[in-house]
Amino acid sequence: MPAYRIADLFAQRAKNIAPPTYGTELTKIITVSFAYGLADPTLFPHADLAAATAAVLAEQAPTVLNYGPPATLLYEQIISRLQAQGIAGDRNSVLIGYGSGQILGLLPDVFVEPGDVVIVEGPTFLGVVTRFAQAGAKLITIPVDDLGMDVDALEVTLRNLKQQGIRPRFIYTIPTFHNPTGVTMPLFRRKKLVALAAEYGVLVVEDDAYSDLRFRGEVVPSLASLDHEGWVLYVSTFSKIIAPGVRLGWACGDPTIIERLAMFKSEGPVGPFVSHVVARYCATGKLDGHIQKLIANYQHKCDLLLDAIAREFPSDVVALRPDGGFFVWCKLPPDISAKTLLTAASEHGVTFLPGTRCYANGQGDDAIRLSFSFQPPEKIVEGITTLGSVLHQLRQ
Repeated sequence: MPAYRIADLFAQRAKNIAPPTYGTELTKIITVSFAYGLADPTLFPHADLAAATAAVLAEQAPTVLNYGPPATLLYEQIISRLQAQGIAGDRNSVLIGYGSGQILGLLPDVFVEPGDVVIVEGPTFLGVVTRFAQAGAKLITIPVDDLGMDVDALEVTLRNLKQQGIRPRFIYTIPTFHNPTGVTMPLFRRKKLVALAAEYGVLVVEDDAYSDLRFRGEVVPSLASLDHEGWVLYVSTFSKIIAPGVRLGWACGDPTIIERLAMFKSEGPVGPFVSHVVARYCATGKLDGHIQKLIANYQHKCDLLLDAIAREFPSDVVALRPDGGFFVWCKLPPDISAKTLLTAASEHGVTFLPGTRCYANGQGDDAIRLSFSFQPPEKIVEGITTLGSVLHQLRQ
């Protein structure tokens, strides 16, 4: 009898996927992790969500516990939030998904054939970008500096691609409180990016998970609000402003894109139960007040982390100061490797995200991402103090 293996049944794209390794290479017990962009669980609006759940079950149990569409009220709440940002949205231009990650993961199904070009930032959020590569996309990286994506470099790339007869399928960008660098793209770059999209006929996917969490500085208009020709697909989420566990995000864009994305949601519409609960909570008017509490908490943690870095790290480590979001990006001096630092720090119970986990082209050993959102204040100070000590030890 032949020796059959289950793995031989896998499609090629499944065979080519490497299992995630980050964290598994660390053998020591980690006491402080700056690695993951987790929300602070002490800030979840437990009581208000419980009240919304009780009200929904008391009034609409037969409807919300059966198969059915998302709550109409949730569409209304999302459209209202979009309009407050200057983004024109209606039912035909909005898709609700199980978190923004699900919607972003559908993009290759709609846009990418093997070999197609997709433009991404470097560094970027590889959790999504990896999905593009798995679909066979050829990724082209545009550098990110202290002002976000370098749109002049993007212009050169688009021009060169056009000369080769190549039209990129889309540009993926996180312009506000960028993951991982925390930087925000200024208005002049945003305007140029939107203009380039229209000039070269390329979709821009604006991942906007963090913009509600602004600590300081002036609000910068979203790319979608600057777009009047339909070249921006705006994607956002309730994960950072309510709770990741509700798994609700949305996209707003050209109805033909929304229609196609919906077709590839094999599980169908978002379940009615959670959509009614979140809609009911939002309709109470308490969300904006809750966001202000989140901002105060995350700003305190961010400032605490930055103060500790200034006090404990070598002076030639450059920490970028974000105006919001979850992350601080640190540029390391030439004599310190992020990978080496990670190995050494883990021996002392501290971990973080090395920059190599944030580039699609293999760069990043000269930087690290520190997430301040999850750890309590005392652990932030403890972790940065330990990490600073390790940095100094590496130079002895």
